[in-house]
Amino acid sequence: MSSDGDVGGFGSSDSFWEPGNYRSTVKRIDDGHRLCNELVSCFQERAKIEKSYALQLSGWAKRWRGAVEKGPQYGTLEKAWHAFMQAAERLSELHLELRERLAGEDSEKIRNWQKDAFHRQMMGSFRETKEADDGFRKAQKSWVRKLKEVESSKKSYHQARKEEWTAVTRETHAKADSSKSQEEVHKYMTRAERCSQEAEKLKERYRKSLEELDRCNPRYMEDMEQVFDLTQEAERKRLRFFKDVLLDIHTHLDLSSRDSFHSLYQDLGQTIRAASDTEDLRWWRNTHGPGMSMNWPQFEEWSPDSCRSIIRKERRSEENVVTLTNMVSSGGDNVPPGPLNQDTSRMKDDSSDWSDDEGAKKVVSLNGVGQEEEEQVEVVRVRALYDYTGQEGDELSFKAGEELLRLGEEDEQGWCKGQLTSGQIGLYPANYVQDISS
Repeated sequence: MSSDGDVGGFGSSDSFWEPGNYRSTVKRIDDGHRLCNELVSCFQERAKIEKSYALQLSGWAKRWRGAVEKGPQYGTLEKAWHAFMQAAERLSELHLELRERLAGEDSEKIRNWQKDAFHRQMMGSFRETKEADDGFRKAQKSWVRKLKEVESSKKSYHQARKEEWTAVTRETHAKADSSKSQEEVHKYMTRAERCSQEAEKLKERYRKSLEELDRCNPRYMEDMEQVFDLTQEAERKRLRFFKDVLLDIHTHLDLSSRDSFHSLYQDLGQTIRAASDTEDLRWWRNTHGPGMSMNWPQFEEWSPDSCRSIIRKERRSEENVVTLTNMVSSGGDNVPPGPLNQDTSRMKDDSSDWSDDEGAKKVVSLNGVGQEEEEQVEVVRVRALYDYTGQEGDELSFKAGEELLRLGEEDEQGWCKGQLTSGQIGLYPANYVQDISS
């Protein structure tokens, strides 16, 4: 017998009903607490993977957006290429949200349940573990005591039978030995008979102890099952909770069930399908090819007016480059001209700058006599295709769809003189408007 009430050597099975074999059920409670920690660690690690993937996606998008912007691709296909970077950034945000849910919401839920289900005591063990262990010990206490009596009576009976067998054997040998006297033989017979009687007494005691144990069995089984059912109910709660948590995590991981995930790829597909080689080639033709306007050289008569100084604003040398980027399409599939980096000294010739005292008239000198003659200027109503913000004081600013008057033809640098509905006169890029009649 061991000191904790177990009966050593009685039975060799691993049955739950054997003394002390309830320990695996008690240990399951401690295992439940450990499994909570492992579940948190498992998906904390997954959260780190999601964060790493999200950062890699955003880094990839940032790096390639710059590469595409600086590269030679243009037009609607450039926009389709950029759409992949935009989709990657949106997908990165979804994975960062997933990371927050795994590392925050889901982990916190497990921690809170663990705190409510397991209560650690001063000695380090859990109250639930101690209660289960005490319950099993109490249920086994009286039964184990009866079992010890059975084991003791069994041992005594078997020892008596062994001594009886030894006495009978000696009696038999004495009777067969002619050298033994009748008195000696009688002693062996008396010894064998006494051992037999003792064995019968111990046998009867052994049977009675077994009967008493059998009478205790129903109560023992009932008490053990009652404690076991309590541990089963606690384990059922843990199993159901774990299942609910895993279902929540499954929902969080299934990005395909989210509308934002579907719209992400729908937008990407629409942008790719909207790419038009016809539009891109037309833009290239009008911006860099035969579609560009040209002020072909014509004969010009000399005039004293050509020597008149034109009032021009001072421009700092470091601001000679103007970048036209404020371009927004007025609708449809029209694509605004690509960003233009041009030297202002080449974009506009001297005849494109106007002083405040210049109007629609010019002075022509004939034979030294000044004569005022009205300049014949073709005025055409045009509509803006894109937004444009003037970069200089003599440039107009307008929105896509706004109407204005074109005063004169386009110069060789692609600029026109125009007048807004407010009366302001200035310069604007010719390819940002179209004739209303066209």
